[in-house]
Amino acid sequence: LAGAIAVTSTVRAVQSAAAQREIPIYYVDTDKKQVALSFDAAWGNEQTEHLLEILDKYKVKSTFFLVGDWVKNYPDSVKDIAKHGHDVGNHSNTHPHMTQMSSSDMVGQIQSCNEKIKELTGKTPTLFRAPYGDYNNDVVKSVNGCNMYCVQWDVDSLDWKDPTPEQIKQNIMKKIKNGSIILMHNGAKNTPEALPTVIEAIKSEGYEIVPISQ
Repeated sequence: LAGAIAVTSTVRAVQSAAAQREIPIYYVDTDKKQVALSFDAAWGNEQTEHLLEILDKYKVKSTFFLVGDWVKNYPDSVKDIAKHGHDVGNHSNTHPHMTQMSSSDMVGQIQSCNEKIKELTGKTPTLFRAPYGDYNNDVVKSVNGCNMYCVQWDVDSLDWKDPTPEQIKQNIMKKIKNGSIILMHNGAKNTPEALPTVIEAIKSEGYEIVPISQ
C-alpha cells in the first residue's frame, strides 16, 4: 500500500509539473486571415532603412524586436521604426542565453531594454522575444511579471541562414496559417530582396498582415 501511494504521488507530481509548464505565444488562435511579420534586430543596421521603405510601399505594419545594445547604437533607427507605426518589442538588453541567468538578472535584461526604448519612443514595450528563442519557465514568468507578453514564432523564414530570396518566400508560405507569427531579421543578407515577394505572396493568399500587438 505504501508503495502504491508513493507511485501515485510521483505520478501526480509529474502531472502537476507538466501542467504548470509556461509557454510563450507561438501564434494566435484566430479565425481571421491575419498573420504578423516580425524582425529581430541585434547587431547590424545596414538594411533597416530599406526594410522600412518596403513596408511603407506595401502599407504593411510589422513588429521589430530590438536588443538594448542595438537601441543604444542606432537611436535614430529606433525612432524611425516607431514613427512608421511598427510595434517596437524588447529582445533583451545584451542578447544573452537567459535560461542560464537568475530571475533577477532576467528582469534586469528586460527592464534595461525597456528603459532605453521608452526614452526614445515614449512608450514601454509590451512584447518580448527571448534571444535565440531560448526560454524556460523562469524566463516566461519573468516576462509576465514585467506585464509583458513572451512571443516566439511558428514560421521561421530561415533568412539568417542566407537562403535565396525565393527560398525565404517558400520557407514562409509552406507553413503559414491564420494567426501565424513569422520570424525574419533586419540584418540577414537576402531579407530586403525577399520581402516584397513575401508580402505579395502572403496577400495573394488572402491574408492581412498586422502587427503582433493587433
